[in-house]
Amino acid sequence: MKILFSLFSALMLSVVCLAQPQKVLADKIIGIVGDKVILKSDIENVIADKIRQGLPILDNERCLQMEQNMAVKAMVLQAEKDSLPVTDEEVEAEIDQRVRYFISYYGGKDAFEQIAGRTVYQVKEDFRQPVREQKLAQAMRNKIVDNIKVTPNEVAAYYNKIPKDSLFFYESELEVRQIVIYPKPSRELEKFAQDELLEYKRQVESGEKTFETLARLHTDDPGSKQTGGRYELNKNEKTWDPAFLTAAFLLKEGQVSRVVKSKFGYHIIQMVSRNGDDAVVRHILKIPIITEAEIAEAKSKLDSVRERIVSNKLNFGQAVEKFSDDDASKFTAGALTGKGGNTSMTIQELDKSIVGKLENLKIGDITEAEEFTDERGKKGVRILYLQSRTEPHRENLKDDYKEVSDRALEEKKNEAMEKWFIAKIPTYYIMIDPEFKACPEMQKWEIPTASAAALDNSAPKR
Repeated sequence: MKILFSLFSALMLSVVCLAQPQKVLADKIIGIVGDKVILKSDIENVIADKIRQGLPILDNERCLQMEQNMAVKAMVLQAEKDSLPVTDEEVEAEIDQRVRYFISYYGGKDAFEQIAGRTVYQVKEDFRQPVREQKLAQAMRNKIVDNIKVTPNEVAAYYNKIPKDSLFFYESELEVRQIVIYPKPSRELEKFAQDELLEYKRQVESGEKTFETLARLHTDDPGSKQTGGRYELNKNEKTWDPAFLTAAFLLKEGQVSRVVKSKFGYHIIQMVSRNGDDAVVRHILKIPIITEAEIAEAKSKLDSVRERIVSNKLNFGQAVEKFSDDDASKFTAGALTGKGGNTSMTIQELDKSIVGKLENLKIGDITEAEEFTDERGKKGVRILYLQSRTEPHRENLKDDYKEVSDRALEEKKNEAMEKWFIAKIPTYYIMIDPEFKACPEMQKWEIPTASAAALDNSAPKR
């Protein structure tokens, strides 16, 4: 017997649960585990959402979705029996995070509601039960596998059973650190940016031009220029600059803020609409002009920092903490990070402007200070430190022990989960609709329902 736990795990651990379209008209119960019911719409809605997002649909997709639903229901049932804690606050936070993701993904609240066929409030209510069940199932999984470890001998045994031509091939990976200084503009140029924004504010409030038009023409924010400065905010999101977020939520609908200073530059903000902690705003960003004199001053400062590092008067991590203005890498000792926060990145993951600077560097070398422009269009000066570089290679235990160990551990956890299901399935009342009985994935769930019901008093009362 084999539970497809890699798929189930992906379902359980995903931060994103797809928005469901309206319920299909002809709904029916297609499965029961204990007193937990699976509806036909539970399967069809997920598949419809995958199609809408352009995700691949496997030939046995409906069978896999049914298996995943059965597995979740079994784990939820046991989690409730074991009284595993899942709070309303945890559920609410997860729902809010998912809804914000979909609003961003579909390009706004209105577009999301149109695609979902329901209001955000209705979508949140639809999410409540599946999110709670997902949290309970994850808690149950954690209880089963959290104490499982692998020994070096087990890792070696796992590695040795992999066919040599099936071992992963790793591209060259680099670990790069940086120290960034953003030169401060002169007071005159800061005032010039502020005066520009005050003039735009006057034009909006006098009715001469719309905020959207002015944002399209004049904002220095490349991320919102095409949308007229439009963003959707949530008051509790930590990714926004605190000064920007506070100023936005002080506004009434239609009101334009005073000039607001953030770490990105200067803004004026207009509140478009607000619903509790969610809001739609527009903003115009002006980044004060940085002159060559200010760039030269920052370069001189960073060259001095570099000299202290090279002469071992200061280590790179200390220099990052003391001098770097880059929030994204300041708390990782300057390390650039890729997917999942990984500090080892392939050439393809690194910014192209960085790759060229590293070609002739040896491990431990530090570039001289150079000017650059970040993704927000802000001018800065940086030095780069090449901490490590791996050569392209076939996977081996010496260089890739952690990666192999992680997979060996996951396999051991999957085996524990399979044993758990083997032991638990016969104790639950199980019902599978005839249209799914032909699925190979359902064979493990086919047990005599009479004996199962006798073992489990959670069977539905008829």
